[in-house]
Amino acid sequence: MCGIAGFYNPDADYTAEESKWKHILEHMNHAQKRRGPDDEGTYLASRCGLAHVRLEIIDLVTGRQPMVRKTDGRECAIVFNGEIYNMNELKAELIQEGVVFHTTSDTEVILTGYMLHGKDYIKKLNGIFAIALWDSALGLIHLFRDRLGVKPLFYTIKDRTLVFSSEIKGLFAYPGIEPVLDRDGLCEIFALGPAKSYGKGVFKDILEVLPGHCLTFRHGAVRTEAYWKLESRPHEDSMEKTIEKTAWLVEDAVKKQMLSDIPISTFLSGGVDSSLVTAICARELKKQGKVLNTFSFDFKDNSKYFRSNSFQPSQDRPYVEQMAAFAGTNHHFLECSNQEQLECLYQAVDARDLPCMADVESSMLYFCSKVTNYNKVTLTGECADEIFGGYPWFHSPTAFRTDAFPWSADMEPRQVLLDDSIIQSLHMEEYARAAYEKTIRETPVLPGDSPQEKRRREIAWLNLRWFMATLLDRMDRTSMHNGLEARVPLADHRIVEYVFNVPWHMKCPDGIVKGLLRHAGEGLLPKEILWRKKSPYPKTYDPAYEKMLGERLKEVLQSPSAPVRTLLDPKKVRAFLDSPSDYGKPWYGQLMAGPQMLAYMLQVNYWLEKYRIRIL
Repeated sequence: MCGIAGFYNPDADYTAEESKWKHILEHMNHAQKRRGPDDEGTYLASRCGLAHVRLEIIDLVTGRQPMVRKTDGRECAIVFNGEIYNMNELKAELIQEGVVFHTTSDTEVILTGYMLHGKDYIKKLNGIFAIALWDSALGLIHLFRDRLGVKPLFYTIKDRTLVFSSEIKGLFAYPGIEPVLDRDGLCEIFALGPAKSYGKGVFKDILEVLPGHCLTFRHGAVRTEAYWKLESRPHEDSMEKTIEKTAWLVEDAVKKQMLSDIPISTFLSGGVDSSLVTAICARELKKQGKVLNTFSFDFKDNSKYFRSNSFQPSQDRPYVEQMAAFAGTNHHFLECSNQEQLECLYQAVDARDLPCMADVESSMLYFCSKVTNYNKVTLTGECADEIFGGYPWFHSPTAFRTDAFPWSADMEPRQVLLDDSIIQSLHMEEYARAAYEKTIRETPVLPGDSPQEKRRREIAWLNLRWFMATLLDRMDRTSMHNGLEARVPLADHRIVEYVFNVPWHMKCPDGIVKGLLRHAGEGLLPKEILWRKKSPYPKTYDPAYEKMLGERLKEVLQSPSAPVRTLLDPKKVRAFLDSPSDYGKPWYGQLMAGPQMLAYMLQVNYWLEKYRIRIL
């Protein structure tokens, strides 16, 4: 795992001022150094510059980047962030074609595969990746992003120059690229946030390479094309065959993603998703005489304040203890205090370059900072709910009837603190509705789908394009900010392709949430865990945390220079703080209620101030 950055201009001669442009590449590296604390490098040609910071996971000795290869006068250079899980199979194929390898890295597999087969070679990769590949003979640069967008890749075009970076902060390290926010950007923050429109970087003129796409920049022009699309197909397997194939896909994905030259670990919540990943990893490591490290997360004194509800029916710890004993792992219980997650609110903005999922994100960032003291690679159970239908809105008649994002259907809670002039000028409802309708139009459906099945596909598609993307961003930024590589085996594109087309009566048999995944896990887990009712990522229920947030927001609003003052109505904020928050009606997802709204506004203020954002 790493961070990549660079620039390309067809009219430039960067070598004429080599020291200047190398310094800019180094500056871009420095901005993203937390993604790759182990090594860094740069490459400069007449029209192209590449930069790379490295977290050493595969080929610790010879896998340095940028990597350059020359053949018959043709020079190609690559920077790559991610992992290619089928690299050993691909490497064997290339050796059969006569390729001589000089490293054991997956980077060289991508580079040599491209030089032999062209950009369509990307279709053979099973992995998570953001790639920039410069081809001197063709006079172009390709940017590739993995199928589901696990790894980030942002870009902008300035004066016929393509500038790109793993994180937005890397773009701001390039001369003349500044953080500017227009009306659309403000709508992204207040009408959609912490989600954001796919393809957009929130800041004006900052864009994102779409998942499953290749962007080619040549002669000053951009061409974008999809190399992978999720398609609707008839499902012809029996229930028995569907369970069998799902079980094989899950196990194969987990085993593939154990690829590492250093020890791996897993996150273990005691739910079915993380427990399946943990069980497979622990079993495979046991064959090698090794013990798996596992980690679970909670909040200090949470048992004192926890009250069971429809979103969080039970606490995790008893199930974690049972699963760790069952799998024979070396388990670590990690806890986060109110003060720690409050302070990490601002670090989470530094990591994401945007206001994010408030304490849902800041606490994850804190936990990742602790995990990295033990391991630099971890596998998680992320994305199972989006793929297998775990969230309440997959099962809610209201979500079926409502033409809006099911996790954020009501705009009113989002406007409760905003100044009326901002509400009137932004047209938030229209912006969110346009984003929603665009995604609905793109949903892959079958001509024979019933209205109900069509709507199920729409809800599944919305989750893949929006909600899952938000959680993948959270996982990438909070982990990489701490030099930790977090992998998501349940988001293997083969699983997504297969399960997307499984009919609902098989995906959710007898009304059992994620029933298909549970049946696929038979024999791997204790029954109490395999059939446990879903309980999402934990959050604190300590009322002292909400009080701390309120006091902090009051302090911010008392400062004449606080940028958020121009966006919020102080009277509305005071009224909100004087009334008890409603944990039962989140304004985003399942976990972001009143306290998280306060935390989000603190993040917005910090973001505007720290990044010195100019609002148009």
